[in-house]
Amino acid sequence: MYSIFIKEVNYFLNTLIAYVVISVFLIAIGLLMWVFPETSVLTYGYADMETLFAFGPYVFMFLIPAITMRMFAEESKNGTLELLFTRPLTDWQIIIGKYLSAYFLVIFALIPTLLYYYTIYQLGSPVGNIDTPGVIGSYVGLTLLGGVFTAIGIFSSAITSNQIIAFITSVFMCFMLYAGFTSLSSMNVFGDMAPLIEQLGISYHYNAMSKGLLDSRNLIYFFSVALTMLLFTKLTISSRKW
Repeated sequence: MYSIFIKEVNYFLNTLIAYVVISVFLIAIGLLMWVFPETSVLTYGYADMETLFAFGPYVFMFLIPAITMRMFAEESKNGTLELLFTRPLTDWQIIIGKYLSAYFLVIFALIPTLLYYYTIYQLGSPVGNIDTPGVIGSYVGLTLLGGVFTAIGIFSSAITSNQIIAFITSVFMCFMLYAGFTSLSSMNVFGDMAPLIEQLGISYHYNAMSKGLLDSRNLIYFFSVALTMLLFTKLTISSRKW
């Protein structure tokens, strides 16, 4: 597993993928937080990071699939996936190694945004007038959401040898899981089932964590969804051996 992790991380760092992903993420969030008047913290005058945590998931919907789309699809297209199976590694070691390498890049992209927190902290009146527990909860939520999106991207890459199809499938699944259930629950056809349907979506649990309350139910939800996607990946990879 460690060898797979190192191999994938080195691939990212030796190509433009890592740098493009991190740069696009930071520039997009930076423009939303500081430049665009509709979302700029300097315009509405409140010391919070709502812009980052509100738009971050939607930026992740495109950036994370761009990272993961090649994980298995490229191996399958080039015929190296079968060669990978011959190595003394289990399916889970291969999957987890690739998953952690992509997740590492996602976390690495989030770290520079701590500078935004420090800046807003200093700009507060008085200094430090910011909901720090809420920010911590939101960061934890965004980190866990990135883990779920990464697992979805790994699964999408495992079911096809075409990277474009893997990308589109991953974006669609991420969007539906994040916002789809909330939209469905707002329709006037489910009655008393609407709250339950809403709780099936990521946004419900993500928004709950942004309040600074790290409820175990929300943590279990994120871990369960990510593990389920990795299990589907395992089943898909195992089926290719036959």
